Amino acid sequence: MIIATDKDVAFSLIEGYENRLNIYFPVTLSADIDHLSDNQRQMLAILIEASVIMDDLFWRQAFGDNKDTFLAAIADNKTQNFANINYGPWDRLDGDQVFLSNTDEKPLGAQFYPADMTKTEFEASNFADKNGLYSMVRRDKMGQLIAIPYSTYFAEELKEASTLLTKAATLAEDKSFAAYLKLRAEALLTNNYQPSDYAWMDMKTNPIELVYGPIETYEDQLFGYRAAFESYVLLKDLAWSERLSKYASFLPELQQGLPVEEKYKAQMPGANADLNAYDVIYYAGHSNAGSKTIAINLPNDEEVQLKKGTRRLQLKNAMRAKFDNILVPISKQLIVPEQRQHITFSAFFANTMFHEVAHGLGIKSVLGSEQTVRQALKEHASALEEGKADILGLYMVQQLLAKGVIEEGMLEDYYVTFMAGIFRSVRFGASSAHGKANMIRFNFFQDHQAFSRNEDGLYQVDMQNMSKAIDALSNKILTLQGDGDYEGVTKLVAEKGVIKALLQQDLDRLTAADIPVDVNFKQGVKVLGL
Repeated sequence: MIIATDKDVAFSLIEGYENRLNIYFPVTLSADIDHLSDNQRQMLAILIEASVIMDDLFWRQAFGDNKDTFLAAIADNKTQNFANINYGPWDRLDGDQVFLSNTDEKPLGAQFYPADMTKTEFEASNFADKNGLYSMVRRDKMGQLIAIPYSTYFAEELKEASTLLTKAATLAEDKSFAAYLKLRAEALLTNNYQPSDYAWMDMKTNPIELVYGPIETYEDQLFGYRAAFESYVLLKDLAWSERLSKYASFLPELQQGLPVEEKYKAQMPGANADLNAYDVIYYAGHSNAGSKTIAINLPNDEEVQLKKGTRRLQLKNAMRAKFDNILVPISKQLIVPEQRQHITFSAFFANTMFHEVAHGLGIKSVLGSEQTVRQALKEHASALEEGKADILGLYMVQQLLAKGVIEEGMLEDYYVTFMAGIFRSVRFGASSAHGKANMIRFNFFQDHQAFSRNEDGLYQVDMQNMSKAIDALSNKILTLQGDGDYEGVTKLVAEKGVIKALLQQDLDRLTAADIPVDVNFKQGVKVLGL
């Protein structure tokens, strides 16, 4: 929590933090919308307006109710912009380190829980919707913990958002998209999101896409229970989507081939999954905080996943921005010259895509239990799930290349690009589930000699050892998830989820070379010319 929020209090950058203000590379999120009808263009403007509400609600979940007062109290424009990107005074790509004066450390539970609540108190309490996705935990008049549904706690804002989605539905030319918008509008008011998740899974032909509402639980680092508000507005790339459509059908077959005991792959994913490419034109809330998402795998509801599978959305323009401005420069600093030719956008796109597909593999419920993996592994669930998706995505690439299903490039392209991608993502820091997953994987790969580092500090992938390490890590993660082994995951994170001195030295070289850590978007109706 901020110590002082009075309008007379000024916040200034902590000494030594000046070099962090330029870690985000500015990218304009424009797109060709000339082919859209008048109704579709009007609808886009409404969806962006509705997304702004998700942005404001995420500020409240992550920081508190006094966003405007806080930002106005930062005199320096660059510092204020950095605070805006981070949705508060904590550096999301530096382990949530405080970067402003008059500021406390960020609570692990963000604003989802009372500031004075301890983890022990929560675990000892018994109240309705204790582990709920869609509620804020507060105290009643007697000081006891209670859960207040989002639909009640954020009633005014969600009513406005619901109205906008309903209005957008009247302009939607695709019937399945209109049906989804209506159900999502209703869900905002009822806290029942499952019907709209099912409707979202049934959308196949809509050229405009919306991901909207309380979705991911990464912001809740205390337990990983509460979902944060976010939004993406996207345009489908029909040509690229056609190229990707063949891959999703291999999911059941790949599940059977996972390098783990049979009992850990018995929960078959739904076969009604699809894979499409998009240009994203607006990010809001959690999706816009700190590092920007370049691919989406939803819905998160385990029941929907088992019945319907998932949809995977590849955000092509955001991927290209990160590849050109971050991954290629990183490879020139840290990968041996003879392997740099294997850093390709096709491999980066595929690795990212199969990461999302791989979320559908593995196990959703602890063996012999009705408890979900997310509930069993608590605050570590997100990091381990991201680690699973990364490593099983690479496993999928191996398998599909061997089958001849993937026809572009060679295995070395995917391995070397993946290695460079670790350096990119590990810079997201320990407060990011993706960053922590990459730290674990880097240290695991190092132990298994999947790569070597020469005297010049350049890395080279060992193809044979990399394949062995992929199988070993896949097995370990799937077993931990299937067993719901909280203690085992805690040990793995403690031992492997750290940046050791030599790696930090190499990451510092990237900073010295002024290579951005991530991107920041210039976006909105004016940028699009709406």
